Amino acid sequence: MNRILALAAIAALALPLAACKTTSDALRVVEVHQPMTVRPAAPTPLIAGPQTGAIFQPLHVAYANYQPLFEDRRARNVGDTLTIQINEKVAASKSATTAADRKGAMSFVVPDVQVGKWSTPGGSIKADSKNEFEGGGDSAANNVFTGTLTATVIEVLPNGNLIVAGEKQIGINQGSEFIRVSGVVNPAFILAGNTVSSTTVADARIEYRGSGYIDEAQTMGWLSRVFQSVMPF
Repeated sequence: MNRILALAAIAALALPLAACKTTSDALRVVEVHQPMTVRPAAPTPLIAGPQTGAIFQPLHVAYANYQPLFEDRRARNVGDTLTIQINEKVAASKSATTAADRKGAMSFVVPDVQVGKWSTPGGSIKADSKNEFEGGGDSAANNVFTGTLTATVIEVLPNGNLIVAGEKQIGINQGSEFIRVSGVVNPAFILAGNTVSSTTVADARIEYRGSGYIDEAQTMGWLSRVFQSVMPF
């Protein structure tokens, strides 16, 4: 009974720590621009001038989102779609080595002392000290993320850059996966086919997550996180 009460007390003390850890984990979630999609604004009717009988007759009602014949189809207005080619490759490595060595020695000698018939034997004191430290560490990371996702223009900045955001949800049997992408696109980097590479997207935020039995199996339980936070070994 005492052991059960002790474990309960440890769990009660560790709950705030676990909550803090859970909160810190939540802060690491990618904050993708919202909303993920928008609808284009309703066209504004513009009344054209009267007909003059010429070969070219302007429409009586023209729309603000009218696109000229010789203008390309790249995204430029709110609600337009843009295909993002995700091609992220990140590799990083770090190595560090530290060594320190310190030595010291001290000696003290007292000679024999003799005064008449009285004598005192001498002695010596010797001390040595040595301190050594050596440490090293290596770290490496290599991540590759490729795919294709079509996003929607959710805002047009004053300088013409486009803020885009989009997501793709896939349901597979008992689980689901979703990909979210957002960022700022310079229209000059838009390639043929109305596509742009993710490497040219500014402030790119890419998130790939899943849910279901497989995802739950890879998640540590809350009680395990509690004991992991308080165990000193």
